[in-house]
Amino acid sequence: MVTLKSRLIAILAFLFAITTLSAWSADIPDAIRHALKQAEIPETAIGIYVKDVNGKQPILAVNSDIALNPASVMKLVTTYAGLELLGPAYTWRTEIYALGKVENGILRGDLAIKGYGDPNLNLENFWLLVRQIRQTGLKEITGDLILDTSYYNVAAGDPGAFDGDRYKTYNIFPEAVLVNYRASALYLIPHPENNTVRVVADPASELLELKNNLKLTRGNCGDWRNQLHIDVRKHEGNNGRVTVVLSGNYAIQCGQNTYHLSLHKSSDYVHDLFKKLWVQQGGSFRGSVRSGGVPNGIAPLRVYYSPSLADIIRGINKFSNNVAARQLYLALGETTIPPNSNASVSLDQSDIAIRQWLFSKRLSFPDLVVENGSGLSRKERISAYHMGELLMAAFHSPVMPEFVSSLAIAGVDGTMRNRFRGTLVAGKAHLKTGTLNEVMAIAGYLLDHKDRRVVVVFFVNHPQAGSARSAIDALIRWIYERS
Repeated sequence: MVTLKSRLIAILAFLFAITTLSAWSADIPDAIRHALKQAEIPETAIGIYVKDVNGKQPILAVNSDIALNPASVMKLVTTYAGLELLGPAYTWRTEIYALGKVENGILRGDLAIKGYGDPNLNLENFWLLVRQIRQTGLKEITGDLILDTSYYNVAAGDPGAFDGDRYKTYNIFPEAVLVNYRASALYLIPHPENNTVRVVADPASELLELKNNLKLTRGNCGDWRNQLHIDVRKHEGNNGRVTVVLSGNYAIQCGQNTYHLSLHKSSDYVHDLFKKLWVQQGGSFRGSVRSGGVPNGIAPLRVYYSPSLADIIRGINKFSNNVAARQLYLALGETTIPPNSNASVSLDQSDIAIRQWLFSKRLSFPDLVVENGSGLSRKERISAYHMGELLMAAFHSPVMPEFVSSLAIAGVDGTMRNRFRGTLVAGKAHLKTGTLNEVMAIAGYLLDHKDRRVVVVFFVNHPQAGSARSAIDALIRWIYERS
């Protein structure tokens, strides 16, 4: 039975909603409207949400309740959740096991590496891991290298499914033992004295053969990546060897640049790199590599710990590291696993962790769709309003300093290094950018000319989204200059 009190509450809630909506400005500033028109982007294809961090109502809200693809801005959801659920000091561990007897520095058996998804096990850190193993006194390994990847319950997929570029490093799937993102860095170095382009691979690998057909030119640099032609040829058999043929033009004015590729299976890549680093540090190892599990009940020979999450999210947000973001998203699933459990983590558990976390913060995001947590997705969705309210919550969270400092600073670093340089906005905005085909987005915090901190979100989903930068920059300037 509906009581008079419940009716009054419903009426008051309705009136409050009407008042709130009427207070939201849907009048797009002229500079932004003009820039959208110039880019041939209709106002129906955008979502804007602007709000003072201490305000009750938005300063500007346009289509803010429509769920749109945020591209890499979705990393803000993943990194903020990571800081609160796991903590800024959280570290990933990688365990090393001697599966055999060790006598006089000789392991008569296999060496196992069990990973838990460290997103920052790059060349330098993997070198440290190998060094720590040598510091145990172990010198010779008579068996094989075993990779235990059982902590992740993630189906292997086609790395080229997203955009057809299967060898691009951003398309790597999450792995429990992921070393250096399986990346091969090709350094392009012009040598005008003999009219050539030198190509150097890092790390150097017995599995990689380079055929350099690049031509050095003296024109403008332009988009040097699109002037390269990369042909990857797998060798017959299962030896992991790959030949990369480089052709096309490379201008002297481009200077030295780096082209990253992911060319090898993880097991081949780790095996090749481990052998090289182990021998460099005076060790002996001639075994092969295979997948396997570490038996229960044995203690690790050594445990390597990653840098802290607070450090790692700087790379995720400032430089939009998709692979690290996906590794972090999976780590969120750990929070749904009982302590001391041997269970593996999956994407479903990560999704549950995100939903439970939002619920605990009294944030209801029914439009939220998270596929992998990195924004490298055609499926992920969130509204500008919900992204804005998430940023509001983050600003008033205990982890605010770590979160804000992870964002790129306008005109200073990261993906914003060349935006607003030399303007009054430089150094005043901490922002995350996002770009996909038909998607451009930005979100973060801006300190305006009156020292008011403002949350800003601008999403564009349209075939002409690549031309939306002037409209986005116009919004940033408008916020900074407003009275």
